[in-house]
Amino acid sequence: MPKLYGIKNCDTVRKALKAFEAAGKPVEFVDVRAQALTEETVQSWLAYVDAETLINTRGTTWRKMDEVSRGAAMAGPASAILKEPSLFKRPVITDGESVTVGWKAAEQARWLE
Repeated sequence: MPKLYGIKNCDTVRKALKAFEAAGKPVEFVDVRAQALTEETVQSWLAYVDAETLINTRGTTWRKMDEVSRGAAMAGPASAILKEPSLFKRPVITDGESVTVGWKAAEQARWLE
């Protein structure tokens, strides 16, 4: 069963969860504010996607960071995400064999078909 990582009040996460439900596809939701991410989890994502894909550079958390912190986040994305879980693009969905980031048409097709 795939795991969907995100924040329960994120609109994109809610859309993804509703789509899984409507398609009759089971998914385990992990709210990263209620259940802390582990280094192992974030490193497993980074085995499939790079920092530029995983880090949300359009979000509020990123915009509030200074240039030094942004550089550190790109150089060490796992550490940055563990410190500030809202820094990753949502949702991250994984089944242990693949990882997708976001909820655009390609991700929807991957998980719902």
